[in-house]
Amino acid sequence: MSPQPRAATERAPRTGSEPTPLPGTGPGPQAGAGPRRQPGAGPTPPGSEPRPGSGAASGPGLRGGAAGAAVVALLIVAILAVGAWHLTQGTSGAGVADLIRYLGGAREDVGGVPIGDVLAGSRLPRLSAGVAVGFALGAAGALLQSVTRNALASPDTLAVTAGSYFALTCVAAFGLAVPLWASGLVAFAGGLLAAAVVLALAGRSAGAGTTRLILAGSALAMALDAATGMLLILFKQNTTGLFAWGSGSLAQLNIDASLRVMPLLVVVLLAALLLSRRLDVLGLGDDAASSLGVPIRSTRVVAVLCSVLLTAAAVTVAGPIGFVGLGAPVVTRMLAARIRVLRRHAFLVAVSGLLGALLVLLADAGLRGLLGAEGAASIPTGVPTALLGGALIVVLALRLRDSGPVRRPPGARNRPRLRRRFATVLVVVVLVLAAAMLLGLLAGSLWLRTGDLGIWLQGTAPELVARALDERAPRVAAAVLAGAALGLSGCVVQSTVRNPLAEPGLLGITAGAGVGAVIVVTLIPGGGRPLLIAMAILTGLATFAAIAVLAWRGGLLPDRFVLIGIGFGYALSAVSTFLLLRADPWQTPRIFTWLSGTTYGREFPDVAWVALALLLAAPLLWSLCRHLDLLAVDEDTPRILGVRLERTRLGVLCVAAVLAAVSVVAIGVVGFVGLMAPHLARAIVGARHGRIIPVSMLLGGLLVCVADTLGRSLIAPAQLPAGLMIALVGAPYFVWLLRRSRV
Repeated sequence: MSPQPRAATERAPRTGSEPTPLPGTGPGPQAGAGPRRQPGAGPTPPGSEPRPGSGAASGPGLRGGAAGAAVVALLIVAILAVGAWHLTQGTSGAGVADLIRYLGGAREDVGGVPIGDVLAGSRLPRLSAGVAVGFALGAAGALLQSVTRNALASPDTLAVTAGSYFALTCVAAFGLAVPLWASGLVAFAGGLLAAAVVLALAGRSAGAGTTRLILAGSALAMALDAATGMLLILFKQNTTGLFAWGSGSLAQLNIDASLRVMPLLVVVLLAALLLSRRLDVLGLGDDAASSLGVPIRSTRVVAVLCSVLLTAAAVTVAGPIGFVGLGAPVVTRMLAARIRVLRRHAFLVAVSGLLGALLVLLADAGLRGLLGAEGAASIPTGVPTALLGGALIVVLALRLRDSGPVRRPPGARNRPRLRRRFATVLVVVVLVLAAAMLLGLLAGSLWLRTGDLGIWLQGTAPELVARALDERAPRVAAAVLAGAALGLSGCVVQSTVRNPLAEPGLLGITAGAGVGAVIVVTLIPGGGRPLLIAMAILTGLATFAAIAVLAWRGGLLPDRFVLIGIGFGYALSAVSTFLLLRADPWQTPRIFTWLSGTTYGREFPDVAWVALALLLAAPLLWSLCRHLDLLAVDEDTPRILGVRLERTRLGVLCVAAVLAAVSVVAIGVVGFVGLMAPHLARAIVGARHGRIIPVSMLLGGLLVCVADTLGRSLIAPAQLPAGLMIALVGAPYFVWLLRRSRV
């Protein structure tokens, strides 16, 4: 490609055609100028523009296609080497020596099974699936990062994987028998719809803000995962085995699926390579690319379609293996900082695909090498790749500069409110909450009357009525108190990080508490309730501490804090899945239901801990209302007025982490309550925390109470977890809120 005029290249934004730093890390050096760093900017990320004449990038051999071909050849050799290791692993007992003898012409049996049958029936299908899926996801991630100009874009962070998985789960849940090609079309439709929604929310133009893009993708993925979980619970017989497959599994019945997908991968890859010159020019910026005759809209549409097709093919073969589409392109762009030819999309897409295949094979072989073939049989390959993806999000977030506080959406601005109106709102919310609690006691598989409550309180109720109310009363109490704790926690988090889109679930705190509870349930079955509570609180606080320490560089920046929390949430969810699948398989549905957020089986001792935490935290935070008001303004005002910013921020976030952790003990992992309740309170009573705190607590309790009642009444006697009900309602609300906000 011929060099462009200097003016065009200086004005053009950095895009996916070159190694892309995160938005907000500061501009790179202009043509003819030395590198510049803005005050407060982090170090230049790997993959930012190298200076002419620096390092290996200046050598003539690294500028031509020979260097790119050498990288491709090295990756192919690495894939062959890891593939050979991969073939030696399995549960049949056939080892390296057996395979060498088989290749030499010997036809021996291992455990009564011919080695040829072992290779053809198990190991080669698994190997071919790993290569196909990894290549597809790596190439898809490279295309998405280029068209969005965002280093954190991937099939997972844009909810493409979640959309494809949900569509396939719908087919399985309703018992529809479809051939492989039709399954691919179903997965493609689901992934394409999810990607369209996320990109629309993130902004019409490329280069959408990193935080906005990841928040939109995470919210939609949570909603789709909730809908998928609901189908898994409602249609247990039709969806048996889909929970493990939902984390990505390379286990194959035969090699047919991989062979049928290969032609599609080749065709889509050729289409992507035909787009490579357009994508290279598009990297100069929209104006420059348009002046050079590149059709911008059609180029982006075709690139997104190619990436969704690749993702759908991967999900159809092996389920949603997470974050390979994030890690492989990022590593490729880091290599491109030294090997300039990798910036050309003809090499970028191919190398990302090969790196994706290598990552999948390494994850699968490494897991089986660590746990043994028998021990790793029940652990999906997507678990270690999700851990990798969460860590990668954290690393990239550490390079992010803060973009400032998020603008509050309409209706959430600070407006003066009369005390009379605040008192009226408080009374109305209390009455509605009382009505919801009454309905929660009466509704269920057996509908009761209000008179039954009276005789139950007197101790003279019939056995059937007494049994129903003995079960429902602790559940209603757990829902109300845990919802209040989440509402209060979300209120503190939003004010402290100055982002009305933040909440404990998105920040990984509840995921950390969930890991602690799963550890006790799966590894220490006789630990008892006190140990479970203590472990959930400790792991929740440890998660918060790790997030705070990593986000503290240069101050606790809101954008960085949110993204690091999301990365921790992804990684900890993978840990929970790992522990869950290693446990007794008969306990999987019960633990999965608990992780989805439910009050089933709760007793009053479970509620006592939440009540105690609220009794201690609510007055403390109420006394800090003035400090919270100042924290929500900016970084300078609290310091000017004598507030110790870092110490106050750390203290109130610790309280929020404790509240989120004890709520997990009471109702499991529930998201969106900490988002919706404070925002609704702010819209109703204004921005003063003296009014937000009580209304947030009441609204949080109301949301969880209503969700729990609906979950055990809509399809009684079957029940739906309250967390799934809230996610189905909360995600659309979050989408609306994100659409009307600016990140």
